[in-house]
Amino acid sequence: MTDEAERGAAPGNRADETSPVADRADDAAERAAVARRAAEAGAAVANERFRSDIDVETKGEDDVVTEADRAAQRTVIEAIRESYPDDAVVGEEEDERKTVSESGAAWVIDPIDGTHNYVRDIRVWATAVAAVVDGEPVAAAIVAPALGDTYTADAEGAYRNGEPISVSDASEPRAATVDPTIWWAYDARDEYARACEAIVTRFGDMRRLGAAQVVLPTVADGGLEGTITNVAANPWDTVAGVFVIRQAGGRVTDLEGNRWRHDSTGLVASNGALHDEVLAAANEIESD
Repeated sequence: MTDEAERGAAPGNRADETSPVADRADDAAERAAVARRAAEAGAAVANERFRSDIDVETKGEDDVVTEADRAAQRTVIEAIRESYPDDAVVGEEEDERKTVSESGAAWVIDPIDGTHNYVRDIRVWATAVAAVVDGEPVAAAIVAPALGDTYTADAEGAYRNGEPISVSDASEPRAATVDPTIWWAYDARDEYARACEAIVTRFGDMRRLGAAQVVLPTVADGGLEGTITNVAANPWDTVAGVFVIRQAGGRVTDLEGNRWRHDSTGLVASNGALHDEVLAAANEIESD
């Protein structure tokens, strides 16, 4: 578990059941359960269509979308609405909100993170759901059905398939593996190249999994020591995974080393012990 300064104060464990603290804890626990149910439902819909003859459309210059994305998102929202009919939903597809409010409750969802992998029949993709209250995540679930993994996080910790997880204890850069995550547009491929160079010249190895909501929980589970990007990432690509990392004992900041938020530019996530080195690599991306 991280300290309170990094992940925010957790609800007290000994509060009277009728106290406001206990009420908040109960609500956070319920949101964690709903996040998991919604992510599992959406992932099941996406998985039914995985490796099928599905039409692929383009959105924007470099992104793709399928009917599986839309169907999975509708299923996720339906599952959330059963328990929280009035909460805002921030989602990648269709007409859902695209920003996270600083007040009130919201759900940040990505029906298929890693759609480029999905349409190429690569198993590295996931359905992600995060519950947010007043701009801060309180629960998350990331389901990667083709990999057989479900990551969750609540007020008590982070888990893979129900078992507690924690970040890697590696403290030497040569023992670390780091992922350059999110996506660089074609007119920013020099930045992509610098990100890769910064990683391979500092750390033992590099991976690029191609799905941020798989990369982030992999950091939380110790499979990677860090991940970096200099872009302003969408909340549906990041919020759930960031919460899982923090609850697993890791650290996530922006490019200046400040605590990462849903509206930050850049994302630097690490096991904590190597954060200074991972942050230095991230800051080389925009260098001349």
